[in-house]
Amino acid sequence: MEPIATQSLLLNRMDQMELMAESGAIAPANNGGIQQDFLQVVRDVNAQQNLASEMMQAVDTGASQDVVGAMVTSQKASLSFNMLMEVRNKVLDGIDDVMRMSL
Repeated sequence: MEPIATQSLLLNRMDQMELMAESGAIAPANNGGIQQDFLQVVRDVNAQQNLASEMMQAVDTGASQDVVGAMVTSQKASLSFNMLMEVRNKVLDGIDDVMRMSL
């Protein structure tokens, strides 16, 4: 895309956004905030952990021969959990930084 076409496209998009802002057509989201987002992520990670556990148990009992699938699912669940812990630690570090700020 040419620079002039890109600028024109961006200007048109900005004009559309300005009209939307003036008309009041933008309503706030009713999703419950960040608490609901974190809760959903924790539930998703828990579901992954449960699935990995079930698959490993099926392999251990001989009900399934899908060792590779069980290992991949286990690694995905482990990675998801580790990422969740990293995000939690970053959030807690941020809260600690805010608490240490002087007024």
